[in-house]
This record gives sequence, structure tokens and C-alpha cells, in this order.
Amino acid sequence: MQTDLALVLGLVIGAFTVPGILTALSERRAPRASVLTILIAIGLVTYAVMVNPGGYSVEEIPDVFSRVAAQLF
Repeated sequence: MQTDLALVLGLVIGAFTVPGILTALSERRAPRASVLTILIAIGLVTYAVMVNPGGYSVEEIPDVFSRVAAQLF
């Protein structure tokens, strides 16, 4: 379950970081904080895929989100 949480956090952080990168680039400033958060997201996803035996497939991602949500609530 720890790898499921890392995968979900990495995907959510990555999704929220993309608008920040685009905003910084459109305003012609360096996206330093956004790049740092995307690196954290990549690290979390990489950790989850490497540690989980067999890794994850794209078809499993909705089930992983469901398991993590069920665990939290």
C-alpha cells in the first residue's frame, strides 16, 4: 500500500505542477519551484514503480486511486 500512495501522490503533484510551469514560461520567468516539484513527482512515481513487484500498468492506475481513497476514508 505504501507504493500505491507514492504513485498517487506523484501523479497528483505532477498534474498540479504543469499549470505552474506553463504560467512561469508564459511570463518569461524561470520555473524553479515548479521544476523542483515535478522532480519530486517523478521521484515518487519512479519509487512506486521500482519497489512494487511487477510494477504498474496503465490499466491499474484507476484501481490504485480507488484503493488509496478507500484507505484514507
